[in-house]
This record gives sequence, C-alpha cells and structure tokens, in this order.
Amino acid sequence: MSEAGNAAAAGPVRVLVVDDLPDNVEILRARLESRGYEVDTAENGEEALARVKAAPPQLILCDVMMPGIDGYEVARRIKDDAKTGALPFIPIILVTALGETEHIVQGLNTGADDYIAKPYHFQELEARVRAMLRIKRLQDELDLKNRELEVANKRLRKLSITDGLTELFNHRHVHELLQEEFERSRRTEEPLAVTMIDLDKFKNVNDTYGHPTGDVVLYETARILRETAREIDMVGRYGGEEFIVILPNTDEEEAAAFAERVRSAVETHVFRDEDVGVELRMTCSSGVASFPVPGVQTPEQLLKLADEGLYMAKESGRNRVVRSSQMPPATA
Repeated sequence: MSEAGNAAAAGPVRVLVVDDLPDNVEILRARLESRGYEVDTAENGEEALARVKAAPPQLILCDVMMPGIDGYEVARRIKDDAKTGALPFIPIILVTALGETEHIVQGLNTGADDYIAKPYHFQELEARVRAMLRIKRLQDELDLKNRELEVANKRLRKLSITDGLTELFNHRHVHELLQEEFERSRRTEEPLAVTMIDLDKFKNVNDTYGHPTGDVVLYETARILRETAREIDMVGRYGGEEFIVILPNTDEEEAAAFAERVRSAVETHVFRDEDVGVELRMTCSSGVASFPVPGVQTPEQLLKLADEGLYMAKESGRNRVVRSSQMPPATA
C-alpha cells in the first residue's frame, strides 16, 4: 500500500507542489494523484507561504529558482515558523536544476529536508516523498508524546501543590509562596498581609454529622475564599479547618476588610450536604498581620502574628477579625 493509502483513515496525504512552470506542476500533480496523494499547487513563493499558513500540507515539493521569493527563502520561513510552533513539522524537498554541491548545501542549510536535482526519475522522487512522510509521521508521534508528557507534568505539578479536598494550595506550597512574597515585599517596599482563618466549632460538625458533611463545609468554605480573593491573592488550606490567605500589596486595614468580607460570607452561607439532607450554618474567626511592621523580620514571624490574632479572635468570642495591631504589646 502507498504512503498515501496508509493515511487513508486520517484522510489523504496533502502535498504542496510549488513551481512557476505550469507544465512541471501538472506533470507532478498527475503522477502524485495517481499514487493517491491530494495535491495542492502554488506558482510562486508568496503563494506557497500563504497556502501553508492557511492549511499546512504534509509535505512540500518546492522548486528553487522562482521569481520573487525563491525556494531557499520559502524553506527558511516555513522552518522558522515551525521552530516557534506557528507551524507543525513539514518536510520540504527542494527540486532544482542546480545540482552542484554548494547549491545542495545551501538548500539544506535553509532547513530543507531533502534535495533532488533535475532531471530526475519519478520513482526516485516518489521514494524520497515516502521517506520524508515516514519521518513526518515519526516526528508527529514524537510531538504528540511530548505534548502528552507536558500535560502530565502540569497535572503532577498541580497535584504536588494542591490540597486534594479543597483544591486550594497545600500547606507546603503556601509556605513557599509566603517566603517568595515576603522577599518581594522587602525588596519592593510594598506591603504584604497574611490572614489566618479558622472555622468555629468545626469539630462539632464532624462529631454530629460525620466527616463527609465536614468535607462539604471545607469545600464550600474554600469556594467562598476563592470568590472573595483577588486574582493576585494566594489561598491555601493550612491544615484541618484552618485556611491562610496571602495578600500582596495589601496593608493591615485592607487585609482586615478582606477578612471581614470572608467572615460575613461564611456567616450568611447555608452549607448543604445533599447526600444526607443536612443544612447548617457556620462562622469563622480570623487573625490579620501585615508587613512591614516593627519586630517582624521573617515570614515566620509574620505568620506567627496572624496566628496569634486568630487565637485572640477565638478566645474573645469567635466569629470576629482581630488585627495584630489590636493585640496587647506583650502578645504582639
């Protein structure tokens, strides 16, 4: 079976023939179509480039000596576009009466994949076409595998930094992000804030309704956090029912306003576990700290301030936001 016949399931192989002599084009068209190839034609380099851009063929047979853009330049531009991903890999066979070594070298240096000198036997040209199409098939398979590998790596990367239940950043990754943002804040002198958020009396939910209902509450809380946060904010699950939000270019007052919006949204939200028909209300407590602030030189110290604010919010009645500046000096 011909190379074109092997590809029948995916449609006929398209070959672009580029030559400024109509007789040459028609001879090649007739012979290639008799072998099952679909043939497209172009009379010059400009037309060839336009056709390739509109509908990339599987292979190009291109004459070298043409007015305007010659075959060397056609090959160079197509290969440059393939390097950037604008075009797939397209084998190019240059066809010319210039058979001297320097012309062959010039053609191959432009990126052409093969070179055949006139006059040639069609059987030889056909063999070269089949060889180039085999290379293209292998290259296409390799490109597909590479794309699949890239997708798999992205998925693995996402899994490695994501909490499986809430789909927020996990504990390890939020620490990495906080380190990066702290250093950026120190370098740019832009403020940075951290909010620690904890669901009040969450243990009662698990004890009363079971862990699946608790998971629903955690997932819904994560959704509230994502919807309330800005695109530049980084939201993570710190552990259990505790969440953290890193707020770049945000001072303490702005961070407290954000935490208050979260607190209000959680308080008014009805958490529903459809599987068991449970509806319940929740509240949350928050601690807020910002940088720069006296006594804070590390991201760990900033995090500790926010955590102490959260502890005070819990101790003073829950369902509230406490800023680090509101804490007694001995605590802060």
